[in-house]
Amino acid sequence: MQDFKYFAPTKVYFGRNAEQNIGADLCGRGYKKVLLHYGGGSVRRSGLLDLVKGQLEHAGIAYAELGGVSPNPKLRAVRAAIPFCKEQGIDFILAVGGGSVIDSAKALALALANDTDPWDVMTGKATPTKALPVGSVLTIAAAGSEMSDSHVLTNEDLHAKRGASSDLIRPVVAFMNPENTYTVSKFQTGCGIVDIMMHTMERYFTCDPDTELTDRISEGLLISVMNAGRVAIAHPDDYEARATLMWASSLSHNSLTGCGKKYFFTCHKIEHDFSGVFDHISHGAGLSVVFPAWASYTYTNNVAKFAQFAVRVMGVSDTLPPDAAAQAGIAALKAFFHEIGMPVTMAQLGVPQDAYEQIADLTTANAAKTVPAVVPLTKQDLLAIYRLAE
Repeated sequence: MQDFKYFAPTKVYFGRNAEQNIGADLCGRGYKKVLLHYGGGSVRRSGLLDLVKGQLEHAGIAYAELGGVSPNPKLRAVRAAIPFCKEQGIDFILAVGGGSVIDSAKALALALANDTDPWDVMTGKATPTKALPVGSVLTIAAAGSEMSDSHVLTNEDLHAKRGASSDLIRPVVAFMNPENTYTVSKFQTGCGIVDIMMHTMERYFTCDPDTELTDRISEGLLISVMNAGRVAIAHPDDYEARATLMWASSLSHNSLTGCGKKYFFTCHKIEHDFSGVFDHISHGAGLSVVFPAWASYTYTNNVAKFAQFAVRVMGVSDTLPPDAAAQAGIAALKAFFHEIGMPVTMAQLGVPQDAYEQIADLTTANAAKTVPAVVPLTKQDLLAIYRLAE
């Protein structure tokens, strides 16, 4: 097991009526002006936004509103929000929504505190030293941004989607009521299931020795998510299934499943440029296509771990030779993605073959760099992976 730092400072209020704690908690922290940050109309229609406002008003906390965050949150919108937040004197950002809203809040938190352009943070040109505090009222189990150190933005002008990480943007508090996810569609529930699993699997498939405990935590989470996912899609208002998915969303991306490991998030880096070029692509849907193809292309670099995953998580017979077990596990995972309504081919994802070069060039800076992995991937490797996904 490698040395590691584990930092998970988020205070979590979890369960029915979790959002009833908003006023008292934020009042106790002494914030003066809260930005309520959200996406489309769903939080209005559900009454959740009014509930949050009521909590702030009852606690005597001033607030301003900024809605309109889109899926795959956009750089242009974050830039436009900066002067509004400065004018309002915002000292805390409360994201009411899912991963896109929380990521937008994190980008704002860094830009405002460091007086820097958000894209400079994403590209590494700026190194933040502080951030406004961020909290969340979660409405979808997927990204895990409610406890993570990462965020993602899309630069519409460059068709580039990039991520950046810093402990500065780990939310200070999360209000998590599984009932707020009952109205999430079957498709978006499926996308969330894939995203949760991928945050764990990207940390799982490493070559690090002696990580039995971390592996077992990951395997238990993955099995629980698959079981709960099937139930949530069939019965959207099943509280226990939704609760399992919501908590797994947080645990999968708060660094717990990566303790003692060196990981690369290779499939995330590959997928980001699919949804950067094609804005209709949901992140989880892109990952359900990319991961099985990537695994089929690279599993020979780590046969033992893929075979372990196949037996422990996907129920493949332990009597099979490692190579056969590894392949069977990848096939079983792909079948599960299909079962929950996720795309597993480029055609189903809506990516034409004539876009392959453009996407691969974005990911590799026109073949000038490789994608980090156990064995780094070149542009030609990416093109081969795309073809495996056809």
